[in-house]
Amino acid sequence: MELFSENLTIPMYLIIVLTIWDIVWKLVAFWKSARNNHLAWFICIAIFNTVGILPIIYLIKYRKGK
Repeated sequence: MELFSENLTIPMYLIIVLTIWDIVWKLVAFWKSARNNHLAWFICIAIFNTVGILPIIYLIKYRKGK
């Protein structure tokens, strides 16, 4: 039994773009959560791989100048 079908290929450029996207958002969210002493958010962002969704939620929720 094959786990991946030959017809289900993901282009390498898409993987690279999503990886860079995730890294950028994670780094920004790590920086902000560390500066704001939000340890729980820092740990959650580090553990869960959400392709940038969790860091974006954090940054929107805790942005300055609401």
